[in-house]
Amino acid sequence: MESISSSFVLVAVSEMGDKTQLLAFSLAAKYKKPWPIMAGIFVATILNHALASWAGTWVSSLLSPQWMALILGLVFIAFAFWTLKPDEADDVSDKATFGPFLTTCILFFLAEMGDKTQLATVALGAQFKAAWLVTIGTTLGMMVTDGLAVVAGDKISHKINMKYMRWCAAGLFFVFGLASFWKAYFG
Repeated sequence: MESISSSFVLVAVSEMGDKTQLLAFSLAAKYKKPWPIMAGIFVATILNHALASWAGTWVSSLLSPQWMALILGLVFIAFAFWTLKPDEADDVSDKATFGPFLTTCILFFLAEMGDKTQLATVALGAQFKAAWLVTIGTTLGMMVTDGLAVVAGDKISHKINMKYMRWCAAGLFFVFGLASFWKAYFG
């Protein structure tokens, strides 16, 4: 249960103001069809995060627990600093369109490649060694934050100070990093 709840909280907070949340705003404004967009986000996230958490679980099987904890500590601390930099969404093109569902699937899958949320999912998979549970937690976190973007759109974006959300997310990454260092040295 810890792997699901930790993955959920870390991704939900760090996703606020992330480029994929901004992409969800853009897609919702363009298509005005929230359910196909939410379904596209769900499919893309499940595929992307399952791959990422499996990769993290696999990598953790190759390294000793102490080395893995040290590497994870460094990764989470790096994510803390990376989170402080605001993301910008790429413009959603009006050229070729595959409809709201397929367009969302493709754009979200590609937007998550190398994104801090995907890399955090790799690290969480390595930390918890439970690929499916981490995938469930990170996907739920993405669905909540990106769901807010799709459903509430502009109404909620003006009420949330993204600067404070980035600081909270950075703080969570920092705590995960310190906990990992603790585990490496005392654990």
